[in-house]
Amino acid sequence: MLDIKFIRENKEIVQAGAKKKHVDFDVEKLISVDDKRKELLVSVEEMRAKHNIVSKQVSQTQGQEERSKLINGVQELKALLQKEEESLKATMKDWQELMLAVPNIPDVSVPDGVSEKDNKEIKSWGEKPEFSFTPKSHMEIMQNLDMADFERGSKVHGFRGYFLKNDGALLSWAIWNYAQDFFLKKNFNPFIAPAIVKKEYLYATGHLPNEAEDLFETQDGDYLSGTAEIPMMAYYSNEVLDIKQLPIRYLAFSPCYRREAGSYGKDTKGLIRVHEFYKLEQLILCEANHAESVKFHEEVNRNTEEFIESLGLPYRRVAICGGDMKSSQVNSYDIELWVPGENKYREISSASYYHDFQTRRFNIKYKDEQGKSHYAHSLNGTAVPTPRILVSLIENFQQEDGGVLIPEVLVPYFGKERIA
Repeated sequence: MLDIKFIRENKEIVQAGAKKKHVDFDVEKLISVDDKRKELLVSVEEMRAKHNIVSKQVSQTQGQEERSKLINGVQELKALLQKEEESLKATMKDWQELMLAVPNIPDVSVPDGVSEKDNKEIKSWGEKPEFSFTPKSHMEIMQNLDMADFERGSKVHGFRGYFLKNDGALLSWAIWNYAQDFFLKKNFNPFIAPAIVKKEYLYATGHLPNEAEDLFETQDGDYLSGTAEIPMMAYYSNEVLDIKQLPIRYLAFSPCYRREAGSYGKDTKGLIRVHEFYKLEQLILCEANHAESVKFHEEVNRNTEEFIESLGLPYRRVAICGGDMKSSQVNSYDIELWVPGENKYREISSASYYHDFQTRRFNIKYKDEQGKSHYAHSLNGTAVPTPRILVSLIENFQQEDGGVLIPEVLVPYFGKERIA
């Protein structure tokens, strides 16, 4: 959420940011509603003060006639006040909805574009494998090696269901354990985060209202989280930190749930898009400083690149264009792994920074050395998601005999050099 004072003083910048993100938002409408909100706040406070004065006069007046006049005046004021308060309540509702709809301002480096097709490749790494045979899909390989059961997964879970079994399950555990050792060397504090979160926190991160169709809601009105970003941002909600605590660095593991409602008809088979998965997430709270946010953004993204490089998987980094960027983000990168079976790159990780857009909604502040309060800056980046990473790993390291080689760094965790 942007500060209303900042919005009023920088209307052109805010409107240009919305245009770059292809968000239909009218800044002037918000300003108009904010003017009405401020007028009503003043009016309500004045009427409350007058109501209190006249009520006090009633208690101090002895004469019956004068007392009756004052009581009538109190009742008239009360009716007017109630009407004004109702107007203020309705206006506040409109104001809050508009404030939640204001998109964050993208960095000047963000490419122009409408959709993911306009994202800009800025780096590629690794050599794509050349096979002397026709490569198989991860589904075929895993079924042949008894690593997964998609048919029974669909029977038990439904659409996009899967079971990982035998070496499929063991390989996932190996990746988690290796990732834990790898990323904890980067000075993160380990967490296991809850998967059920309160609705208000999804508004705070910006996942609501725009992503409502992609979320699983409980019968109590809470939600199953699609990323540990949400509970970890809520960890310090409504708290004031000391600057000496910053930066705060989390490595959070959690189950994740997404309906994939917006991807109907896409990737209906296999492990690319599934309803439930597991993810290690990097998240940092830092000082309210643009340079600090940029520095940590590059760091968390590079951490994931180093992890992928250690596995020997070809990848590329893309800068997300304005039209494909989430409302809350200032800047964002995706890392995409090469998938031989599809002959294209597929997203495996996203790293983004938000300035104080999220922390204003969470009310996370810190006090500097002079005792002045500031909203912290937030940023995050995927460390590794499973089972999606298995798609690229299995397809890139498949062998002509149908087996799969295990990357050298995973062998100590997996216990053998190949799956056959």
